[in-house]
Amino acid sequence: MKKFLLFSAAFLLSMNVMGQGKGDLEFGLHLGGNLANISTYDNFDSAASRFSFNTGGFLDYYFSEQWSILLKVQYDEKGWRDGFYEDEDFNVFDTDYALNYITTPLMANFHFGRSYNWFINFGPYVGFLVDAQATDVDVDVKDAFNSTDFGVAFGLGVKVPVSDKARILFEYQAQSGFAEIFDVNDGETVRNGRSSFNVGIVFLLAGGGNQ
Repeated sequence: MKKFLLFSAAFLLSMNVMGQGKGDLEFGLHLGGNLANISTYDNFDSAASRFSFNTGGFLDYYFSEQWSILLKVQYDEKGWRDGFYEDEDFNVFDTDYALNYITTPLMANFHFGRSYNWFINFGPYVGFLVDAQATDVDVDVKDAFNSTDFGVAFGLGVKVPVSDKARILFEYQAQSGFAEIFDVNDGETVRNGRSSFNVGIVFLLAGGGNQ
């Protein structure tokens, strides 16, 4: 109960603390849970979702109280469940797939609310494949996948002030891929997708002042 009251007080405080201003630069770290999947353009839910994680850091540069440009670099676990793997002897095994990327979204960030602590952001991302595993059969399948992924990212959240220089981050983030994930695929384009809920900490590195 005490934790709930403390969080409620901090949340209410965020409604009355001034947001950042022109020239301000923030640095943040976050950690979250992913719900990842793959799909084709005709069938958005073509595979079972895989629960995984993401973690990373970001810079947020403010052009005004309402607008900033956000650059993230994050380790992003994607993939899907209930797939299959065929070995060299044509034996077929049920397996989940883990595709892990370094993802770099570049997003326009719109801040709103009474004190501009709420935000919504959107923009493109590029992902670089780190490794790929057929997990149930413990096989490295990185060569079967393209080394890069790209698409569009979207986010919504709030930054709750805890001091003049620090804020706690709560956000929902989604990515929808445009690129084919397989190195060889004669059928429909198969794309990555994932949603996540993240928490983190944000620090003011440089202040231009609220203008």
